[in-house]
Amino acid sequence: MTTHRTGTRDEWLRERLALLEAEKALTRQSDELARRRQALPWVRVEKSYRFQTAEGEATLADLFRGRSQLLVYHFMFGPDYTAGCPSCSMIADGFNGFWQHLASHDVMLSAVSRAPIETLLAYRKRMGWTFPWASSFGGDFNFDYSVGLTEEQQDRGYDYNYQPHGVVSRNTPDAPQTFGAMCGVDRRTYLRELPGMSAFRIEDGEIFHTYSTYGRGLDALWGSYQWLDRAPLGRNESEGVWWKRRDEYPDRLAAA
Repeated sequence: MTTHRTGTRDEWLRERLALLEAEKALTRQSDELARRRQALPWVRVEKSYRFQTAEGEATLADLFRGRSQLLVYHFMFGPDYTAGCPSCSMIADGFNGFWQHLASHDVMLSAVSRAPIETLLAYRKRMGWTFPWASSFGGDFNFDYSVGLTEEQQDRGYDYNYQPHGVVSRNTPDAPQTFGAMCGVDRRTYLRELPGMSAFRIEDGEIFHTYSTYGRGLDALWGSYQWLDRAPLGRNESEGVWWKRRDEYPDRLAAA
């Protein structure tokens, strides 16, 4: 027998209508936040960045692929990883269809990671993805946009999501240690990569950085979260690290 509160249809409808008003208010607030994001001042990108792509060497301007707007997902896949971050992989599973819709709306979506391009393309093939993916291996792009750490930064503290963070410990048993093992590296190596997304605009050959978000600022881009938040039991966060890469679930679940 369920331990959750039950009620009549009339009771459910009364509470649902009250919730609807709160949902509408949140939607209106989200619309206002979107306007504020777009109103932020743009910062000219002065540095020349180089990337490797499936088509060869590329500049930041090349990643736009003829569009005037570029959205970069900072995918956690370090040079020493043997596979991409499971959380980033879960987010990226949603990119495959809509990146083409964005491209038709003058917006290019590309993942960028520090692993060598051959490693990224092999993983992209494994996962069945088609969205653009560029390697920033050997460059400053990840460090400049606060999604890459040096060992020195891990030892003395660093800034992430516009706030100071402390020293990165080595052996604390937690989700990063679990995910690190799933990526073939230890906890500290795993945490030298950080998740985020950044937006850019190009006008008359000049590139501007317009927005970046990190940490839980990515929740809205995590498509499965939006579905789980509407499921009866939510995100299952009390279960700890429950998700895997799409091709690593038991066959019985994958087949379902």
